[in-house]
Amino acid sequence: MLPSAPIWVILIAFLGMLGPVVFFHELGHYSVARLFGIPAESFSIGFGRELVGWTDRRGTRWKIGWLPLGGYVKFVGDMSPASEPGDLEHVPEELRHRVFQVKPVWQRFLVVLAGPAANFVLAILIFTAFFSLVGTPQTNVIGDVVAKSSAASAGIMPGDRIVSIAHRDTPTFDAIANVVLIRPDQTVPVEIERNGHAETINVKLGSQVVSDGPGRTFKAGVLGIRSTTAIGQPVSLIRAVPLACERTAGIVRTLIDGLGQLITGHVSPKQLGGPITIARVAGSGAELGLLPFIGLLAFISINLGFINLLPVPMLDGGHLFFYVIEAVRRRPLSAEALELAFRGGLALVFALMLFLTINDLGRVGLWDGLQRLIG
Repeated sequence: MLPSAPIWVILIAFLGMLGPVVFFHELGHYSVARLFGIPAESFSIGFGRELVGWTDRRGTRWKIGWLPLGGYVKFVGDMSPASEPGDLEHVPEELRHRVFQVKPVWQRFLVVLAGPAANFVLAILIFTAFFSLVGTPQTNVIGDVVAKSSAASAGIMPGDRIVSIAHRDTPTFDAIANVVLIRPDQTVPVEIERNGHAETINVKLGSQVVSDGPGRTFKAGVLGIRSTTAIGQPVSLIRAVPLACERTAGIVRTLIDGLGQLITGHVSPKQLGGPITIARVAGSGAELGLLPFIGLLAFISINLGFINLLPVPMLDGGHLFFYVIEAVRRRPLSAEALELAFRGGLALVFALMLFLTINDLGRVGLWDGLQRLIG
């Protein structure tokens, strides 16, 4: 089944969402590198052949590539956009003391960390603006309990405040949904607050088959409660900033939780999505309006920052892992070890992208269509 949004809406929304998120990520790397005097050879949004670009007075080439699936900052002396150390003999002598790979390990660590950190900052800025201009997120106070649901069977009542589920804090209904969603048919402790008194109840969650949009379905956990309100009143900046930080941290905790559920087999890898899924979600968000689209932008930014912190070679987290080893050993890993790690990381990233693309194509009905043609 094809997505409901027109293809041109999906493409524009995809570029409008991924472009700013990637730009902010790379700007984090670039800004901290400049702080340490590290010269950049190129700053690219997208990969492959350059579509448009210009060179600034510092010699950095700013450009847009034809494949809009990421970006990079290539520092002077790097062998590749992944910041693999290159041969310094090809670097002008006056720049050799400033190149990335000769800088102290703590400076290189901060330059790499700045990319994912920038994505979290972007999300905090978006949430801050939303909470101060539009309104605050849903509360965790129950407005209604669905009859014969898991919540009703456990004795949960309207007016109860859901403090935590499965030992995960649930300050909003979004947080409640995120925790419950990935735990179908599991028995979990639910901490509630009723009339000022805290109580923990073991609840066996229900489940239902949910559509992920156009495409296949998956099994989702169900508690059976409804919120008291959709959105609260706008708050001052002084209150909006900590709320935005809490919201960002909550999404990160949900991602960590989801990763744990994936590793332990409670969540199927088939539920993972790649670029096609992101494009479809972006198109759906764009059709709903500007505010949902901006909220989705914050969520994608957090996801990009989180994924890049995973200790996989070729990702920022892989570089950070190597820098920690270097700091402990007081010497870097050998060039051979780094090359082997980067090759393995590249193969892993490509394999993951292939897997996600296969999942995406299944969601849009390609495999079912081919099966019907063959049959």
